[in-house]
Amino acid sequence: MSIHYYFSWFSEGFPDCVIKKLNDDISLRKLLVMISGSPSDPFESDLLAKSWFNKGNIFFDEYEIINYKSDKNKTNEIIKNASVIFLCGGYPSLQNDFLIEYNLIDSIKVSDAIIMGASAGAMNMSSKWLSSKNTSQNVSKSSIISGIGMDSIYFCTKENQSINDTQLLEELLPLSNEIDIYMAIDEVAIRIEDGIDISGEVYCISKGIIKKLKSTF
Repeated sequence: MSIHYYFSWFSEGFPDCVIKKLNDDISLRKLLVMISGSPSDPFESDLLAKSWFNKGNIFFDEYEIINYKSDKNKTNEIIKNASVIFLCGGYPSLQNDFLIEYNLIDSIKVSDAIIMGASAGAMNMSSKWLSSKNTSQNVSKSSIISGIGMDSIYFCTKENQSINDTQLLEELLPLSNEIDIYMAIDEVAIRIEDGIDISGEVYCISKGIIKKLKSTF
């Protein structure tokens, strides 16, 4: 399988420990494909994705942002040629709708590229995720959304998230009987290859049990 990275959000770009891992992992740097987190409009986080790599001295020969301005007939070919696919932060439901409408999910799942996502993008990499009325997603009713399913987990992240958020936990604990939830607090990175490596404060919620995980890089 390819290497997968799940990120929360980094206010100053990738931390040094993440940059080191990325430099080791990204041997092919021909094309960075960024999938917009707000595909209808130009969005700041799409550009931030590129700047995070630049700050870490990780450069690519070509860069491509996929959004509603992209030619639908060419996007799967672009993904096929990617060295790294980055699902940008933004609005998870809008990004999810876009992935479905442009038929990108299967292309991403079978890609040999390194797959990574930040915030909304990491949520959409998950097998399923919670669109919650108890978050800033501006929905009146909570629902479970199917993601790409890069791994059989739910990477749960939102601004100012806390393990003591009782309203959110009331929704997460039943879901944890179906799927392991990795709850990211502040600036977090999870790397999945043969196993799972953690950077930052992460809690695993599995079958109703909450366990704080140790950082491993």
